[in-house]
Amino acid sequence: MIGDFPLATMLQLTVNGALGGAMYGVAAVGLSLIFGTMRLIFLAQGAIIILAAYLVRAMFYRFGIDPFLSMPIVLAVGAGAGWLTYQVLFRRAATMADRNISLLLAVGLMFLIQNLMTVIWGGNTAGIVTSYTAKGIELFGIRTSLTRSIGFLIAVAGTGLVVVFLKRTLVGKAVRAASEDMVAATLLGINPHRVNAIAFAIGIALAGAAGVAVATTFPFNPFAGFIFSLKALVALTLGGIGNVGGALAGGIILGLIEAYVQYFISGGWTNAVAYGVFMLVLMFKPEGLFNRPFQKA
Repeated sequence: MIGDFPLATMLQLTVNGALGGAMYGVAAVGLSLIFGTMRLIFLAQGAIIILAAYLVRAMFYRFGIDPFLSMPIVLAVGAGAGWLTYQVLFRRAATMADRNISLLLAVGLMFLIQNLMTVIWGGNTAGIVTSYTAKGIELFGIRTSLTRSIGFLIAVAGTGLVVVFLKRTLVGKAVRAASEDMVAATLLGINPHRVNAIAFAIGIALAGAAGVAVATTFPFNPFAGFIFSLKALVALTLGGIGNVGGALAGGIILGLIEAYVQYFISGGWTNAVAYGVFMLVLMFKPEGLFNRPFQKA
């Protein structure tokens, strides 16, 4: 029984789960922005996270750039790549009534990135070992790795900056308006393509930030991205579509679920239970845990 375990063990599981889940959360924030403006489940998000992890690894081993110090480069490249991706691949599809075209483009992009990574870096598992990889932080008897803690701070800071951008800037308010009603926003003079491109740029930049955290924390391979996409989708559903803070909270909740299930039941059950919770939320609270219930017609 859970009550038989010491409090320190529960606290340790909670901290580990929250730190790991924050990476799902920051990926879900980017997914939320793209879905909000285009109504597109961007399944290539996870592949881009792993691509960013490989780029961080390459910069570290070839040029000696510390993974966390490479963050500005990764964010800039990610934002530029996001803008370009929308203009080249999704601009025309965004005007079509059939959203399946955009979804198929995202799936195709995911497979393209996966295969390119396999050709360039091979299919073996990779990782980054730095001077601080094995270092930990201990507070009140709870110990965690330094890299996970920094990854958590990256997720919180990234989400906070997105919230400020959406609420305090004119461009951010335009993105919010478009996510509520693109037709009405267009009638008010908001350029839908500009809003979509901005959402893509921020979403891919956040995937880059998540890639930095993944590269310094976990081993990875070219095919690990699909799992990240699925976990980001689960986190987005838990937190509520359109709720940026909720997306991060949903990722943390998912991380907690995985940590508890792995410890108290079995590691083989983590995905099954996580996806089971995902289905239950869709069935009984489809608006998410942190949004108001949908109005009935």
